[in-house]
Amino acid sequence: MYKFAAKTDYKNAVLAASLYICSQNKDSPNIWMIMENLENIVGREKEIHQLGKILESGKPEFLAVYGRRRVGKTFLIREFFNYRFSFQISGLANAKTKQQLFNFHSSLSRQSILFFDSQPENWLVAFQRLIDHLETIESTGKKVVFFDEMPWFDTPGSDFVMGLEHFWNSWASNRKDILLIACGSAASWMMNELINNTGGLHNRVTHKMKIEPFSLREAEILLTKKQGNFTRYQIVQLYMVLGGIPYYLDVVNPEMSAAQNIQALIFEKTGFLKNEFFNLYRSLFKKHEIYEKVVESLSTKLYGMQRSEIVKASKINSGGTLTKVLANLEESGFINAYVPIDEKRKNTQYRLSDHYSMFYFKFIKNHPYKGENVWLNMIDNPMARAWEGFAFEQICLDHIAQIKKKLGIHGVFSKNVVWKGATENNAAQVDLLIDRRDQVVNLCEVKFSLGKFTITKDYAEKLRTKISVFKAVTKTRKSVFLTFITTYGIEKNKHAKALVQNEVTMDDLFL
Repeated sequence: MYKFAAKTDYKNAVLAASLYICSQNKDSPNIWMIMENLENIVGREKEIHQLGKILESGKPEFLAVYGRRRVGKTFLIREFFNYRFSFQISGLANAKTKQQLFNFHSSLSRQSILFFDSQPENWLVAFQRLIDHLETIESTGKKVVFFDEMPWFDTPGSDFVMGLEHFWNSWASNRKDILLIACGSAASWMMNELINNTGGLHNRVTHKMKIEPFSLREAEILLTKKQGNFTRYQIVQLYMVLGGIPYYLDVVNPEMSAAQNIQALIFEKTGFLKNEFFNLYRSLFKKHEIYEKVVESLSTKLYGMQRSEIVKASKINSGGTLTKVLANLEESGFINAYVPIDEKRKNTQYRLSDHYSMFYFKFIKNHPYKGENVWLNMIDNPMARAWEGFAFEQICLDHIAQIKKKLGIHGVFSKNVVWKGATENNAAQVDLLIDRRDQVVNLCEVKFSLGKFTITKDYAEKLRTKISVFKAVTKTRKSVFLTFITTYGIEKNKHAKALVQNEVTMDDLFL
């Protein structure tokens, strides 16, 4: 049975959802059917609790839901509300204003008891018709209006935002029974036009909800629900390619191994994700070529680049455009920005963090990896093993909360960064630094292997040099704990006993 982080949160969310659905329809299902419906949702404990609280509020609510493509935003909203809305509509990709207005007209005509003989000529008229429709609905609970892919409605030259402003400011904000949900994958539009709007919608959004990719634990729950019999090692292998994107994980075939699934989904001619990259950035960013160029540049340096390096590699001028591109990519979850331990932002390291994009540039674009069973035949290839090592490092960066929980420091504030530095004689690079407020730094080494990892005499010397370089460059006064993050742990030989203070294994990342 599905587990929630807090049972009270679950009960409150179920109660709020049941009261809402009952208020919409006297023949609605009872609370147990609603509970069963919520259990279709994997993870999302905080979001479910937040939605429940919003439904319970006695004031108008404007919720902005955003997150990258395929992350499960629409599924969450539809499942929570049991597909019952006072009005719902989804924007059309790459459509013109006239086509969007036709889409609105046809959607409203199907859902309303009112008759509209022609489509609205502009968005002001369209939203007035929506008001007329909502005023015909008798309800004791919230009237939920759901605009899915709202950024697509805002076509060039349209007055969509003006119409939305008028709808909210002149009518919806004066009623206690309205919940407007604006959902979109284009994070830049959601942030600039809604959440950080400086015009008529300034501070009008009452709640924002960013839907993040699944953690390893949530991916395991989803794959188990699909009757998958994958080991955690295989789940990690799938995560290296698919990340925590529910849409990708949901098409995994439980009757095949991780390697067979990767082969079928990406390398076969009819692979479900074979052409996903061509849709990924084009669906989110208007000038997608610039975004793809930045991402491709970052893919050439596994440990990331500073801004000056991105400018040189991508040949994009260092100005406002690049600043906006980097901010949008980070907000959308495609890259991570790591401010150095000395907090000099000019040295911020940008790193490609989207697993599918990393895999695409490494093994698909401009690479001759084609043919029958190509991935199955590459499993023990040195290039594939090297990539797995890097991909596992990114997984660890995605699961810092779980690492801190295992170390017993989940309540301790820390700065989590990747680091590199050099003295006159030596250079060093650290996979992950956890710089803690309690005067300790965890210097983490990440290793992905088929069995226990062995620290040899030569490697032990390299580790001592790395610690020495870090202390010399940072001049830290904190204690430095060498921490190993591995698949199955490390062999407890004399080098490990002398050097390693902490261990985290693959299983700990599933916490």
